[in-house]
Amino acid sequence: MADVDTRRDYGGGGGFRQNGGGGRAYGGNKRKRGREDDDIEQGRPDRRPRHSEAPPGTRLRRALLEIGDDPLRLPQVVAQNAAKLATENYEDEYVRDTFCTVALKLAVEQPFKIPMIAGVIQYANTDNSEVAKDIISKAASQLQEYLDGGQWRELKLVLRLIACLSPLYEEDGVLPVLDELFNRAVDLQTASQEDAVGLELVKIILLTIPYLLAANGDAALQQAASELLARTDIIASAQNPLEPLVDPYPDANTPDEKPMACASVISLLQRQLLDEESNGWPLKCIPRVYDPSFKQANTNGDAPEETNSDEKAKVTPKHPFPPITVPSTVNPGPKALFPEIYFSLYADQEIESVPPTSSISACLLRDAILDTINILDFNRNATARFLNDIDCYWAPDTFVKRSTAFDKLRDMPAGKSTWKPEDVAIDAIFSQIFQLPTPEHRLVYYHSLITESCKISPGAIAPSLGRAIRFLFRGVDSMDMELAFRFMDWFGHHLSNFEFRWKWAEWIPELDLSALSPKKAFIIGTLEKEIQLSFAKRVRDTLPADYHPLIPSSKENEIPEFKYNDDTTPYAKEGREVLQMLRKKAAEDEIQAVLNTVQQQALAHGTPDPLVPSTDIYMTSILSIGSKSLSHVLSTIDRCKERLLAVGAQSEPARRQIITSVVNFWSDHLGTAVNIIDKLLNYTIVTPMSVIQWTLQDRMDRGRALASLLAYELVSITMFKVTNRVRQVLRERNNMALPYEQRQQIDEALPRERQGMRDLFAAIEDAVAGVAAGAQDEMVERYEDGDQEAEMVKMWGQKWLRVWRRKAAVEEAVVGELVIGPLEEPVVLPEVVAEVEAEDDMDQVA
Repeated sequence: MADVDTRRDYGGGGGFRQNGGGGRAYGGNKRKRGREDDDIEQGRPDRRPRHSEAPPGTRLRRALLEIGDDPLRLPQVVAQNAAKLATENYEDEYVRDTFCTVALKLAVEQPFKIPMIAGVIQYANTDNSEVAKDIISKAASQLQEYLDGGQWRELKLVLRLIACLSPLYEEDGVLPVLDELFNRAVDLQTASQEDAVGLELVKIILLTIPYLLAANGDAALQQAASELLARTDIIASAQNPLEPLVDPYPDANTPDEKPMACASVISLLQRQLLDEESNGWPLKCIPRVYDPSFKQANTNGDAPEETNSDEKAKVTPKHPFPPITVPSTVNPGPKALFPEIYFSLYADQEIESVPPTSSISACLLRDAILDTINILDFNRNATARFLNDIDCYWAPDTFVKRSTAFDKLRDMPAGKSTWKPEDVAIDAIFSQIFQLPTPEHRLVYYHSLITESCKISPGAIAPSLGRAIRFLFRGVDSMDMELAFRFMDWFGHHLSNFEFRWKWAEWIPELDLSALSPKKAFIIGTLEKEIQLSFAKRVRDTLPADYHPLIPSSKENEIPEFKYNDDTTPYAKEGREVLQMLRKKAAEDEIQAVLNTVQQQALAHGTPDPLVPSTDIYMTSILSIGSKSLSHVLSTIDRCKERLLAVGAQSEPARRQIITSVVNFWSDHLGTAVNIIDKLLNYTIVTPMSVIQWTLQDRMDRGRALASLLAYELVSITMFKVTNRVRQVLRERNNMALPYEQRQQIDEALPRERQGMRDLFAAIEDAVAGVAAGAQDEMVERYEDGDQEAEMVKMWGQKWLRVWRRKAAVEEAVVGELVIGPLEEPVVLPEVVAEVEAEDDMDQVA
């Protein structure tokens, strides 16, 4: 571990030089004479500074950055020391700038520390009111900037810091700002019931109130907060029409059948705060760092200093609250917003290892953890360490001791917390993996956080993950299909990082289910994911024998056989000839002559499109040559892409045959097939529509294909490329750095790109809607397993329909005509500003 010194003590390694310390391993006092020895012998003093102290600004910066990180130091002590360092050196310009900059940066980058930073400011205010005055002024300026720009997370965090400084204000402080935010939320909700920006404003209000009242228990302030809470109820308690789109368990017949409550975050917050109000606002989890009666231990011992009863208490200087203007027209911000569902794997169970959904601590902890996770995405190692230390940043006794076994929670004394910090952290990460419609960052980032957390504290995290996996697997049947595939993706990835170890014997009974069962489909897909990340034999060796039929021996062949080596395969002779020609890089005319022969034979046999068999030979030969690695096949495709492009332009069946050839060649390694088709889309050799039609028409298999990982991955990668392309076009359209004429051309192309995306969504919906209704042509015939199989196929059709309708709605909320508005024209500068130098600069930029 990093905090254990594993060096052997040979009397060296720094520190006091006892018994030869500072020398070599076995050297004792035998060390080389240095210049300092000569200086001492000759009586010259050693003028080198032994322990030079860092400048005050540097020490202050370090003190602020490390506040709360050490569980062995009281936050009050650390806060007082940092405040003293700031006030005693505040005339230093570097100290002033460092204090304000670091404090405000910590507020928006490390939300756990906001109450502690507020404590430092309050301690400093008692000795030097200029410290708090400067911070309040700069925080208000940043708050206004975030409010005008629609940067809601930053607005929430800076507003939280300002709320934690409530005792320092002369007037009502942040309450008028919260009132104005609520008025804008009402306006937005009145204009549209589907509005999500108004919900975000109400959520910010509800998350600010607890910190405000924890910092200032004034009765008048509590009364004002209660009045505001009564007003927010009309928005927070109403169900948003978009909530069903983000329901993680939509297939449950009744709410009682859902594995979790799936309530909206905003409605939970409202109920939790009303409960806190009825109990007198205890707000137990929020740390109270500022305590004017707190005295540090003296420097000579551990006993605290005695308080002189005659000593007059210092009067806390007050400051005017800076003006904040809430714009009448709210900027919706750069990202589309949707209602949030509170997703928890551990909440509301018999043993409370996380806060119950009835406690305000559930939302406060979750909000701070999620902000930390999503802000620090650039450093997963640092984020994992923060999550491992979350018990340092909340009130004492909020959590049980780290690594406490789950079984021991039953033995905790009544009234003591049973919340495990590991469970709270893992629960929050999973809520992002399972967030709908999309998480803020790539899913692999959240995967890596769980992996890093396991490495930091394996004994504590592993049992929590085991309970999470079992909980999720039990609910796979009613889980949203996209989330089920995310679960599969994470599970396979996670096992690959830990030697594929899992208690597979627990799921052996599920192997008797139909392949259309969501649980069986999950197991099959997970094993396929594992094989993609390793080797079939290695994965097979980690499984009980009952699972071996799911991994046939053919999957152990890393390089597939060239099917035209078998003389019983039609056109086998011609196939081998084309393969040899491509290997030798023969002229295109020679290859075309062989392909013409194939086409003539195909016509003679009555083949509807003679380009199909010749294309199969050509593409299969390319795949065989490039079968060593992905780079090999890409170089071969690049060499042959002109012919492949020409084939697709001549015949749509031949273009789809390219996809068929890839999937058939790599049938035992479908992950490789998906990767190759992804590259063919980049080359435009196959089109998005051809992939959709191949998957949902040619290979539908009466709806059975909808249960396969291959179908979902092919459609997903295709639609991601298309929707990402439309969003890129929209970003370039709104890029004010580009010339207006270029932006006009992009604006003209946007409707065409958007319509192409809509056509693809419509093709998906048409294909799966028939399956969902049981009305597809092939479904009229009876299934082998009777009505049960037919119902399962319809279930998969309904799952697909729900997912892709949601994705279409999300894209309309981002790039639809009603959202983007007209093209913004450039601002015409006054003539006095339009100098020659400025025009030259703009010309250079363009």
